[in-house]
Amino acid sequence: MAGQGTPATALLAKRKIKHSTHPYDVSPDAPNYGALVAAALGVPPERVFKSLVTEVDGGLTVAVVPVTGELDLKALAAAVGGKRAGMADRTVAERATGYVRGGISPLGQRKRLPTVVDASALDHPTVYVSAGRRGLQLQLAPADLVALTDAVTAPIAAA
Repeated sequence: MAGQGTPATALLAKRKIKHSTHPYDVSPDAPNYGALVAAALGVPPERVFKSLVTEVDGGLTVAVVPVTGELDLKALAAAVGGKRAGMADRTVAERATGYVRGGISPLGQRKRLPTVVDASALDHPTVYVSAGRRGLQLQLAPADLVALTDAVTAPIAAA
């Protein structure tokens, strides 16, 4: 697939972080999108993570959680020392990150946002996150994901 470069892949290349890219073909409007992406990649769904842009006490925060579950908003707020959390408006999320819904990567965002990665990511040798474009995932070590995003790790996923 030509033209796989995104700000996320450029960041990984610049920092010389070991990673691989994995294209897939799943409609972004498909129900159970994350599970379909995992199936298309042939990997267990608990290793595929989605990036959700949220608002915690009025400020934007990125939550990175497995596609197998939902985000626990109370746990997210607590992880960053906040009181209230909710999902950010789609337009606000796209403007802040520089990515479109369905392709928001926790890496290489236009504006670096506070990030919380679900603690379950650390249970795997590698995890998959959006590469910054629909139809393209990045595989990298969870420790590298946490380091590059200056993330906090906490149990923020609800089953």
